[in-house]
Order: sequence, then C-alpha cells, then structure tokens
Amino acid sequence: MTPAGDTNDAMSLGPLSAGETARFFAAHRLDGIDCLSATFRTHVYPPHMHDTYVVGTIESGWEKVSALGMKGHAGPGDLVFVMPQDVHDGAPAEGGYSYRMTYPGQDFLRDLAEAVTRRPVPAAPFFRDPVVHDPEGARLFAAAHHALEAGADGLAGEELLMRAYARTLVLHAGMAPATEGDEAIPVNRIREMIEARHQEDLSLAELAATVGWSRHHLIRAFRRQVGLTPHAYLVDVRVRRAQIRLRAGTGLATTAAETGFADQAHLTRAFKARIGVPPGAYQRAVRGGRAAA
Repeated sequence: MTPAGDTNDAMSLGPLSAGETARFFAAHRLDGIDCLSATFRTHVYPPHMHDTYVVGTIESGWEKVSALGMKGHAGPGDLVFVMPQDVHDGAPAEGGYSYRMTYPGQDFLRDLAEAVTRRPVPAAPFFRDPVVHDPEGARLFAAAHHALEAGADGLAGEELLMRAYARTLVLHAGMAPATEGDEAIPVNRIREMIEARHQEDLSLAELAATVGWSRHHLIRAFRRQVGLTPHAYLVDVRVRRAQIRLRAGTGLATTAAETGFADQAHLTRAFKARIGVPPGAYQRAVRGGRAAA
C-alpha cells in the first residue's frame, strides 16, 4: 500500500501484533527526511540512539519516554524531541498510543536555524526538554506529517513541516528569529511566478531561489506581506483560475487538471472551502443551470 507523491518510497511494516502498525516514508523535498506513522499497543523500544534528531507528536494515547536522562509520559498535544546519539527508549502506557515522528539530520536543522536567526549557528540546535506540551505546535506538526504521508500536494507538506520545525527551533531550542526589512519587491516577484506557473508542482526551494532567500525566509516574508503562505496563495490562485474555466463551461475533471489540482476531489475540497459551494454547484449557478457534461 504505497500512496503517490512524496511517499512513493513508503514501506508498511505492520501489523506488528494485533492492532499495531508502523509505516516509514521519506520527505523527498526536505533532504529525504525519514518519517514514521505508527500505532503501538505492546511494542517496546529497547534503549537505542539515532544519528539524526527525532521530532514528533503523539496523536492519541500515551507513551512512556526516557531521553536526555529524564523519564516521563508523552500524550496528545505534546511534542517529543530526541537529540542525535542520545540514548532513549519508548513503551506504551495505558493501552498504547499512535504517533507521528520525523528524523531530520543535524545539518538540516542547523541550516534551518541559520535561516531563522539570519546568523551563523556553529553548534547543532539543542532541545532541552524531551517532552513539551505545545498543542498548537503539535497540531501544525501533525498536519505537516499527514500532508507528507498523503503525498497529493508536495508544496503543502514541505511548507507545513518547514513551519513546524522553525517554530520548534524558536520556542523550544532558544533560536531568536531575525528581524526583517522591506520585502515587498521580492515577494511580488514570487507572487508573479506563482500566478504564471500555478499548474505546476512548485517547490519552496525553487520559489526561494528566485529571490535568493532560504525556504524559511520565503514563508515568513510572504505570509507577512500577503497574509497567506506561498502554498495557501497557490491554492487560492488555482481556485480563481478554476472559476474562470467553470464559467466558460469546462468540465470538472478537465478544470482540475488544467489548474494544477491533483484530481477532481482535490479541486472540490479547495473550491468549497474558499467559495462556499462545490464547483459543480457553482458552475450550474453561473451558467443558468447548464453545467458541463
């Protein structure tokens, strides 16, 4: 069972025992970061370590965690951090847990920390607490992980995970964000690029390279100037272009393909969220009841 897009190298490892599943996949746009979604009822991790960080969240249930010489429990609304080569373990508590984890490399998080602070960061970022209660951060991280696993919209998962990681660096690793200057002109260049190439599977790296920014800088500056993230703006452009095609009588499937949506269902979700009605109902209304065949 392998979804499309970013997760085309996904590997199902379950069930491990009754009610347990574990599934690895790679975030190819983000240096191939390993990702894991799993549900464990009885599985116990022995003490072990990784060369990478471990960053994730518990979606349901409770996990017993030992890391950085501390023991505790992690549950819904918590973020979990394990430093590279730190010995840690994990075990289910109170009937088990479901969680989502990522394994970013040291260079990746250090580069992101430099983008956040706009200054050199000579040492790997340090997360002091292995478990932090941060419901907003947990929701953002889970949304990113779900988007990456679904794989239908590459820019969505890429942008969400970059935002989640940057937020954790600021709030939980003591990285003070840099102040920003006037960014209207480069942001407008990126807007023009999105408008012109909205049908394409654009990446943050490509958009950021247009103006010589980091991906993190792009997200922050674009959101500050426009009021939307680059991905949200891209979806908005696609919906507006879809309206033009629907008014002209173009069929729903063709409209979805011509405006960059993964499929008709993707178009319908985005369209209804922004316009208030599904695209078929919109087309019937604007064409006097004459929807496309």
